[in-house]
Amino acid sequence: MIKPKKSLHFFNFAFGCGALRLPGFLLLFGFSLLLCKSAFPQVTASQPARLAFESLLLDGSVAGDRIIVVGERGHILLSNDDGLQWTQVHSPVSVLLTAIHMHGANLGFAVGHDGVILRTENGGLSWEIVHYAPEEERPLLDVWFADDKRGFAVGAFGYFLYTEDQGDSWHHETIGEADYHLNVIASSADSKVYIGAETGIAYRSNNAGTDWQELTPPYSGSWFGALALNNDTVFLCGLRGSLYRSRDAGTTWQQINTGTTATMTGMTISPNGDIFVSGLDGVLLTSRDRGESFTLTQFADRMGISRAMPLVDGGVVLLGEFGVRRLEKFELQKY
Repeated sequence: MIKPKKSLHFFNFAFGCGALRLPGFLLLFGFSLLLCKSAFPQVTASQPARLAFESLLLDGSVAGDRIIVVGERGHILLSNDDGLQWTQVHSPVSVLLTAIHMHGANLGFAVGHDGVILRTENGGLSWEIVHYAPEEERPLLDVWFADDKRGFAVGAFGYFLYTEDQGDSWHHETIGEADYHLNVIASSADSKVYIGAETGIAYRSNNAGTDWQELTPPYSGSWFGALALNNDTVFLCGLRGSLYRSRDAGTTWQQINTGTTATMTGMTISPNGDIFVSGLDGVLLTSRDRGESFTLTQFADRMGISRAMPLVDGGVVLLGEFGVRRLEKFELQKY
């Protein structure tokens, strides 16, 4: 078991990375690792790393009482004690993993570069490759499942894959006329699903992903975070501190003042309704009134935060440039 400490690593968070137009979080890290003995013999597996908890970590999900996080070099880490200690598990890939979605305590999927999709059926203890397409040269950036059979993964240049057999097979689909990067997925309990894209474009499905409608919020930048509530309220956040709210499922939008120009990277909500917005430059926004207003915190180290994961006890686990960091409830109350 590994107990996190302050990170000593530094990463360069630069948006607009060449032809891919991807955020610095999504830069490909090339590493020479051992061959993975699997149905994909050309894939190299991730290596055990003593300081994996200090490496770049991008996303996390909860599986029962377990937290699972993913990031660079194919790293997958588990915590069974609300983020106090972390264990690295074997990953069959060494590419950057960008997102994870757990559908219950056992079934889950992680996606990343080279079009890779991993599946677990035992709560993250072991993982298998169910999709791998490096020849397409498009990373996957988010994944979501409507039930234990139907789900989809999205990524760069309009990359949209769907499955109806729990990930055994994946099929291409086009949801828009342009090849916008599809960056983030958010869902509500009433079967509405939203996708945040680039150039201000977003998409909404009213039937859990069967059909899609284009939305046009009043902003022309990229969306990297989204959050959907169950009353047709949806939030989108992205470049230059942009944060917008719609109370009518994306028909009209209102800009929210964030007090920062740092790029916003993700949104989450706690069991008691507190909302967290993570950002670059050490920025964390917190709302105690379900998104009516936000308080800005900027940590002194200015390290980019990719995701804030609220805990049942009122604390929060932060992921990002520093790796993983846990803040207790009393620490959050200072902000």
